[in-house]
Amino acid sequence: MRRGFSLIELMIVIVILGLLAAMVVPNLVGKGEEAKQKIVCVNMKSLYNGPLDMFKVDNGMYPTTSEGLKALVANPDEEKYPNYSKQGYLKDAQIPKDSWGNGFIYVNDEGKIELISLGADKKEGGKDEYADIKMSECK
Repeated sequence: MRRGFSLIELMIVIVILGLLAAMVVPNLVGKGEEAKQKIVCVNMKSLYNGPLDMFKVDNGMYPTTSEGLKALVANPDEEKYPNYSKQGYLKDAQIPKDSWGNGFIYVNDEGKIELISLGADKKEGGKDEYADIKMSECK
């Protein structure tokens, strides 16, 4: 009757696990940042298709660039926006942030809305995983 594994059997198992890890780990590295970028796109589109569109439905226009996303929390001009929703347009009056904790940059260019995240480096510009993320470039 055999009571355990031989050293050879244990070495074979360790080698097999090492080979599996060598094949799987490279595919997982960098996926965290890619997932954060995709979440940013989803959040920007949700913000645009939800609160910003409701603001436009109620008021006939989007907030100006200078009013920004703060206009979704509090009425920036009661004369300009007399139909502003009494409870605002964001749940809990919290302006969403990107995956790295930064606020979105809001630009209204004559009714064409752009939302921008500065990305992982929190600076304008950048390449690859540090590139800025624009709603218009999201898939």
